[in-house]
Order: sequence, then structure tokens, then C-alpha cells
Amino acid sequence: MWIYIITIALGVIGMIMSSQLKSRFRKYSQIPLSNHMSGREVAEKMLRDNGITDVQVISVSGELTDHYNPLKKTVNLSEAVYNQRNAAAAAVAAHECGHAVQHAKHYAWLNLRSSLVPIINITSPWLMWVLLFGILMINIFPALLLIGIGFFALTTLFSFITLPVEYDASRRALIWLQQYKVVNDNELAMSKDALKWAALTYVVSALGSLATLLYYVNVYMNRR
Repeated sequence: MWIYIITIALGVIGMIMSSQLKSRFRKYSQIPLSNHMSGREVAEKMLRDNGITDVQVISVSGELTDHYNPLKKTVNLSEAVYNQRNAAAAAVAAHECGHAVQHAKHYAWLNLRSSLVPIINITSPWLMWVLLFGILMINIFPALLLIGIGFFALTTLFSFITLPVEYDASRRALIWLQQYKVVNDNELAMSKDALKWAALTYVVSALGSLATLLYYVNVYMNRR
């Protein structure tokens, strides 16, 4: 019963975190950046200041779809972040460039996460089906659920490895924003707050994944 309670609680907390994150970004998106730089310009400057010349900054569709692609070496900014000139856009752009800096400096946690991506891409399309049929066939073929648990354990591991990667990218972003005076003190405080809420969503996601994993383990252990 406690696993159900924890899973539901984390689900509720996750929705609250996501709502707060969107609220913060909407709020900070209304405040123009004092230096009038767009998210694209902030990203390009951070890459230059870190001596990175082989990464391209591009615009992608969607909301909060910003990410760094280490294979293509592109900083992908959502249309709002790419074009807007506010503290939220500056924070997101610098954060994603933080990943590019990690890549350039061979940050161990990023390398480890990247090494898991091909495995996750292979297992994720089958994960829920394996778990579903594993539960339905638990009395005649328990090994199938065990395989599903193994797949899900990899997903959970990926979620936890993501945490230091995200926090370090935010740390690099905030240090750069302050050191190169891209934002003033008030804008820096807003950037810190926005990135804090973004990081917390990753924490809740990782804990939720762990709770779900424990649920399936519990089902397998009590199959008789």
C-alpha cells in the first residue's frame, strides 16, 4: 500500500512542480532583459566565451522543448526562447549551452548519460508492453516481468544520472551569466529561480520512476 501512496503523492507533486515551472517562466518572460539580448544571442555568446566554435544554435518548435544534442552538436531552443529577450530566455539558453560546455570538457556524468541513450531508445518502445504482458502472464512466465523490470531499472538509472547533469549545466550557466554580466542582479535572481524549478521537476521525475520500479519489483516478489 505504501508504494501506491508514494507513487500517487509523487504524481501530484510532479504536476505541482510542472505548473510552478510554467508559471515562473510565464512571469519572467514578461520582464525584458536589460541588455536586450535574445536567447539565440545569449547562447551564441556563451559558446564563444567558452571557446566552442563547432556547435550551432537552432530554433525548434514547441514549448519547453529546449535541449542540447551532443550527436549533432546543436543547441536547440524553443521558438519563444530563441527569439525572446527576457530573463527566462537567457536562463534557458545559458543552461542548454551548459550542456555544450560539459560535452566540450568531457564531463563524466554527461558521457555516462549519453552512453545509455542508445539502450534506452531500444528498450523504451517495448517497455510498457513487456511490463503489461509480464503482469498478465506472471503465473506462467514470471521471467517476462523480470525482463520488464530490468528495462525499467535502466530507465530509472537514466533518470538519476540526469540529475547531476542538469544541476551542473545550471551551475555553469549561472556562473557565466554573472561573470560576464549578461544579466543584472535582479535578472540573475530570476534566472536562478527559473532553473531551480526546472531542476526540481527532474528530481520528482526520478523519484517517481524509482517508486514505479519498486512497485513492479513488489509485484514480482509477491507473485505467489
